[in-house]
Amino acid sequence: MILVTGGAGFIGANFVLDWLAHSDEPVLNLDKLTYAGNLHNLDSLQGDARHLFVQGDIGDRALLDRLLAQHQPRAVLHFAAESHVDRSIHGPEDFIQTNVVGTFRLLEAVRQYWSALPATQKEAFRFLHVSTDEVYGTLSPDEPAFAETHQIEPNSPYSASKAASDHLVRAWHHTYGLPVVTTNCSNNYGPLHFPEKLIPLVIVNALAGKPLPIYGDGQQVRDWLYVRDHCSAIRRVLQAGRLGEVYNVGGWNEQANIDIVHTVCALLDELRPRADGQPYAAQITYVQDRPGHDRRYAIDARKLERELGWKPAETFATGIRKTVQWYLDHPEWVANVQSGAYRAWVAKQYEAVQ
Repeated sequence: MILVTGGAGFIGANFVLDWLAHSDEPVLNLDKLTYAGNLHNLDSLQGDARHLFVQGDIGDRALLDRLLAQHQPRAVLHFAAESHVDRSIHGPEDFIQTNVVGTFRLLEAVRQYWSALPATQKEAFRFLHVSTDEVYGTLSPDEPAFAETHQIEPNSPYSASKAASDHLVRAWHHTYGLPVVTTNCSNNYGPLHFPEKLIPLVIVNALAGKPLPIYGDGQQVRDWLYVRDHCSAIRRVLQAGRLGEVYNVGGWNEQANIDIVHTVCALLDELRPRADGQPYAAQITYVQDRPGHDRRYAIDARKLERELGWKPAETFATGIRKTVQWYLDHPEWVANVQSGAYRAWVAKQYEAVQ
């Protein structure tokens, strides 16, 4: 059995679904079910004995100790995190509690559990920490992409909290010998993405006839990774990654935010045209830029390819088409996640264009 934290969120749920599509090894799924955690993401696993869900907090040490002792996982995959930059600017404390204190408590519980394992199980055990390229800071247009050796220079409360968690994981390996490996991924997109992030927000707002808010000049550049490619990379790193190492996971796809929005609009024009015949791009509206907005992220994923033979299977063209089609095919999922709290958040964040 493996233990997955945050397995009802966007990347975590996709990973759980991907894992059980490729393996019969059971998953113990621990998720606090905050606004971004959604059990409907896992509806297809109802009645599947391979999936055991527990609602709980990674900061609850007693719960962690009980779960580890009872289920004896051979690996822990740590996805659970607060992950939205805008939310971290408005309320950073939740990010410190979950991403820093929560990771610390998880590491300590896992260390105690791992230390008591028999020698063969102890040697085979793994703790895989899922992190982000945002810990590296920002790049100018002509700088090389982030490699694993790039200096850690986080610029937002979110990325600072994730950088802190990365440092904790590294320290627990070097100090205590905990068998860890860390992945730092670029911007994920795909099915089950909570619609506060750029791509699902554009899809949902476009279909609802609402403005499509673009920060600043829209020229912020990101590397986009299809979430199921990310899942395959994590499976590969868990299988063969070197202990104590960091592996960057990217999609080899740098694009400016405004270009992403135009691509999504063009796909919607094709797949679900507006009733009035106008292009969805007519709904684009520019809003004041985010404070301290990083200008460019880019991932150099050659280490992962060189050492473990991993490459993304999707191009951006194939991945974004699948993503837009998924949202068109699942309006009930979108309606379910758009709670009153979510709508209040969007209204606050983009009040200039509501």
